[in-house]
Amino acid sequence: MAVLVPTPAPSPRTRHRVVVLCVPPVVPFDSAIPGTVFGTLPGERYEVLMCTADPGVVEAESDQDLYVRRGLETLEDADTIIVPGTRRQSDADPRTIEALRRADRRGARIVSICTGAFVLGHAGLLDGRRATTYWRRAEKFAAMFPKVDLDPAVLYVDEGRILTSAGLAAGIDLCLHIIRSDHGAAVAGEAARLVVVAPVRPGGQAQFIATPVPADDRQSLAGTRAWALGRLDHRLGLEDLARHARVSVRTLTRRFRDETGLTPLQWLLHKRVERARELLETTSLPVDEVARRSGLGTADSLRTHLDRQLGLTPTAYRASFTLRTE
Repeated sequence: MAVLVPTPAPSPRTRHRVVVLCVPPVVPFDSAIPGTVFGTLPGERYEVLMCTADPGVVEAESDQDLYVRRGLETLEDADTIIVPGTRRQSDADPRTIEALRRADRRGARIVSICTGAFVLGHAGLLDGRRATTYWRRAEKFAAMFPKVDLDPAVLYVDEGRILTSAGLAAGIDLCLHIIRSDHGAAVAGEAARLVVVAPVRPGGQAQFIATPVPADDRQSLAGTRAWALGRLDHRLGLEDLARHARVSVRTLTRRFRDETGLTPLQWLLHKRVERARELLETTSLPVDEVARRSGLGTADSLRTHLDRQLGLTPTAYRASFTLRTE
């Protein structure tokens, strides 16, 4: 269960400072994700900076070197530190490790994308915690860091102040999840629309999807998923979805897993909780009505699912996030 925890205590700055810590040879795609996702949001919510141990030209894979002008001192007042993927995995720069440990001791939120988890592992920040990394490097990671509860099958893991994601595009999902934790589902949905990606995917979704793009678009279940999203307030079961898709329940389930990494019912529950969160944030509807419109049935059912996923009641969630969407 991902438990929402308060964002680190705000400084006199008006914006939450996100610092991307580049460890060479850095993965350029990963290093660009935080600035793209957090920097797209309007208003004064986030400030995104980059730093490295030796400012200047930073080696990157595929001959795409970066120029980073800030050093490790930038981490000293970072609210959130994000370590993107790196090809340096067998060891770590001692200066970088000590800077991360100092940040952890003062309560900063520390995040890794892809193989950035190796840096957190060398710092000892993942010992005794559940974490993930890029599935192709999972075996190596598990051998190097046996004290970490590695789950190589998921998109991201939220352990409160320490968060890790799988490779590449999963970093986008994790950044959107952080925005959702800080400001609610409505703001995270707006960020997803601005960067033209799918809404926040659940962290437990599989990293590796066997057939992410069906060979024949006519066989895709995208139309059925869109149909279901317009009817979340209705009772929908496997038979209803299969009937709309004009396939058997068995075929529906197989194709759903191939295209989304989730079973149909897992996907439906995720979308219903997302709808409930948006209604709690953006309307003053009674909790019973929010539960009905999101397809969760009753206030008790809504309360159970929110508590299981977020550790909050509907009333507490509304009080925490309604003002943040304004």
